[in-house]
Amino acid sequence: MLKEPPSPLVDKQSHSQRRDFNQRPPQICVLGSADPGSKAYELAGNAGEFIARAGFTVISGCGSPATRYAAERALKANGSVVSIVPSDDINTENWPCTVLIPCGMGDARNLMMALAGDACLVIGGRAGTISEVCLAWLHHRPLLPLTGCGGWSDQLENSPPDERKNSEILPWGSIEELETQFKKLGFFQST
Repeated sequence: MLKEPPSPLVDKQSHSQRRDFNQRPPQICVLGSADPGSKAYELAGNAGEFIARAGFTVISGCGSPATRYAAERALKANGSVVSIVPSDDINTENWPCTVLIPCGMGDARNLMMALAGDACLVIGGRAGTISEVCLAWLHHRPLLPLTGCGGWSDQLENSPPDERKNSEILPWGSIEELETQFKKLGFFQST
């Protein structure tokens, strides 16, 4: 008889703390938006490369220049990139990914994005990002907002989606800080 998994309503432990990363590498969703040339855009690219070099999988919808840049940099670092696209076209061209998932659900794919990661990086952001973050929050995914670069991610630590404290909010402003936050989540094995 299979053991019943813990209920998210009872179990206050975050999603990442319940995982055994010996089974598969962590999957990190990259959510948000930032314009090319901005500090947030450059950090999104650096984060994509860092995630790939760490051996983690990047999950991206590539709907904004920043999330697309993170995916491109991850691929250049020989990383795995899963792209969940709103259309239903499996032949979507010029999409930076190793795995393409055309969901055919338009913006409803935000739920798939929120659920696909063991944690969600939040870069800047607009309305679509808010939707993804709220869904990730409801499903106990740790949120890692980029701070100091503008956008909605700057406000997330002090203004979470609601009062429930569903998941950890671990801000970062550099790749070194991102690495520290990944360590807090247990994404790196201790040696």
